[in-house]
Amino acid sequence: MDIQQYIDEQVKAHPVVLFMKGTPQFPQCGFSATVVQILKQVGVTQVAAMNVLESDELRQGIKEYASWPTIPQLYIKGEFIGGCDIVKEMFANGELQQMLADAGVGPAAQ
Repeated sequence: MDIQQYIDEQVKAHPVVLFMKGTPQFPQCGFSATVVQILKQVGVTQVAAMNVLESDELRQGIKEYASWPTIPQLYIKGEFIGGCDIVKEMFANGELQQMLADAGVGPAAQ
């Protein structure tokens, strides 16, 4: 399986996927840590986190997959949402919470 196929399967198999540096328990960059904190703050408990530091192929592959040059990258229900700045902006204006609720994840969905 090539890396693009692997990424595509992960993005489609999980409601919330975060490609990040490190893990949610031990983020290894401030941007990844910020996105993890926002997800926790909005009540998302199930995140499929992919540590791009474990694989150069994954780190490069995810940039190509989304045509987005930076990490972290957040996906909800297979849709690319964006990186740290976009997630912060969407959180601040309530869009992220609504998108998560519409996707059936997060506290507003229950």
